Amino acid sequence: MSDSHEGNGQRRVDTAEASRQLEQATHDTRVAFDCIELGELDRAHTHAITARAAVDAAVTILQVAISVGAEDGPSPEVPGY
Repeated sequence: MSDSHEGNGQRRVDTAEASRQLEQATHDTRVAFDCIELGELDRAHTHAITARAAVDAAVTILQVAISVGAEDGPSPEVPGY
């Protein structure tokens, strides 16, 4: 998670990382689902854990952004927005 200082001395949180973490969680969730369908429960378990870790990271980033007063909406750095 990166942040930068704005001209007024306030910190700005890079919420693009939260978006990336949620994309990773989506991928890991899909892989876990597929592994369950294939009967590969150990791999499904591993991907479910990594999906949860990615979601937790996104939640932490968003909590920090809210606490420092980040603006709503996607960061301009996020491609596709």
